[in-house]
Amino acid sequence: MKRDKSKGIHLFLLLFVAAVFIWSVIKPKGYMIWTMEVLPAVVVLIIVISIYKKFRLTTLSYIIIAILSILMFIGAHYTYAKVPLFNWIKDYYDLNRNHYDRFGHFLKGLFAIVIREIVIRKTTLTNGPWLFAVTLSFALSIGALYEIIEWLASIISKGGKASQEFLGTQGDFWDSQWDMTLTLLGSILVLFTLSKLHNNLLRKKNVPID
Repeated sequence: MKRDKSKGIHLFLLLFVAAVFIWSVIKPKGYMIWTMEVLPAVVVLIIVISIYKKFRLTTLSYIIIAILSILMFIGAHYTYAKVPLFNWIKDYYDLNRNHYDRFGHFLKGLFAIVIREIVIRKTTLTNGPWLFAVTLSFALSIGALYEIIEWLASIISKGGKASQEFLGTQGDFWDSQWDMTLTLLGSILVLFTLSKLHNNLLRKKNVPID
């Protein structure tokens, strides 16, 4: 029987993400903000793990989910406005803010590939402009939903410290618009650069895409 090497890769990704999660929970900036920040990633990971046998994604999608989860765990540990590397970048280049949050929202464009895969495998859409448009719409909708959740968290907590750190606006009135714009740009870039690779991986799984 031919050995499925992808399972080993998936297990490695899971263990690596779990290790970062454990590190993240050890003495974070605050447990309330930590919980708020890691919750979306934890929910996605639970869903992905629970449906692994019934609906296994491509390795590319799992790599993307791992990257984005780690990104959120790091942000949860330090808070997005105080990640050390980006504090150093801020000081070195005399920037007006820590840009880890902006960097994170741009990288969230990677999730467009995961959305693309689900759309291809669960709908009648195949490779073409409509697939691009629908995937991009979903990606932007998820980005906008996250901003709405941040806004609701701020209202519910009446502007408490944890909610302010969760928002991470760093005094920028247009922070939400910047976040959504960067997610949109990241999604467009990812769809243009990774779709061909993604198609090849889907063909190996005998998924019709043309």
